[in-house]
Amino acid sequence: MTLGDFQWLRWSVCALCFAAALAAFYATVENPESLPLRYYSRYVAQLDRMLYNMLLPMRGRWIVVGQLLALEVTGLACVGFGSTWHYLGLLPALGGPLLYLEHMRRRRLAAIEAQVDGFMLTLANALRATPSIGLALGYTEELLQEPMRSELAIALQELRLGNSVDQAILSLGARVKSSTLDAALLAVLIGRQVGGDLTKVLETTAETLREMTRLRGVLRSKTAESKSQMFVMALFPLLMVYGLNRSMPGFFQPLLGSVVGHALIGAACVLWLGSLLVAHRLLAVEL
Repeated sequence: MTLGDFQWLRWSVCALCFAAALAAFYATVENPESLPLRYYSRYVAQLDRMLYNMLLPMRGRWIVVGQLLALEVTGLACVGFGSTWHYLGLLPALGGPLLYLEHMRRRRLAAIEAQVDGFMLTLANALRATPSIGLALGYTEELLQEPMRSELAIALQELRLGNSVDQAILSLGARVKSSTLDAALLAVLIGRQVGGDLTKVLETTAETLREMTRLRGVLRSKTAESKSQMFVMALFPLLMVYGLNRSMPGFFQPLLGSVVGHALIGAACVLWLGSLLVAHRLLAVEL
């Protein structure tokens, strides 16, 4: 047999091993009392919840199938090429979907919060034309942009299905989960309940939210430099250790070869992580 035949045999054995591992995993998942099934159900439910809140039609189980296929391909590459660096590809396959969905959620939330001011002013102008809050929300929907328009469209659909205005507004706030939008919707609910000039209340709320947005921008600009300094100081010990180890091999051998050295390394790591946590707490300033 030639070297190429051995290579094909190696790849075939690896593929069969990974296929058997996947089959065993699916067989375990099918058992309703198995621990993997409970974790699988929680993970799929978390993905479905994130996708639903962002109004995406994809299902969480399809993401899991894609992750399993990516893990199999990455594992085959690791075994086939015999390089340990290929194992780094397992990290994106495991945590990539959640991180990407969280990034999409934050970006969508920022876009919605940027539209709250315009939403309040448009709703106030619509209330000048009609006293019905439902009709005013319908007029407002046509003038908004995505993603706020899609969220408001769902609230209007709930109104057409028989829900009250308060229920539709509360459902909108629970779905988006934005403190800025919650403040605006709370102003609408309180204004409807206490009576008075709702248009004036909405305009005042829009001005307040606009000022809060400006102050948040100032706060972010003031803390951006400190956050970049924290990032540099966090990487500096790692770069220093790497540089000393490369320039003077064996420099850290006394620490690695004794129990006292291991204790000192552990204490240094704990202090390093603790300092990062304290710095993060100090810079996590919110209005």
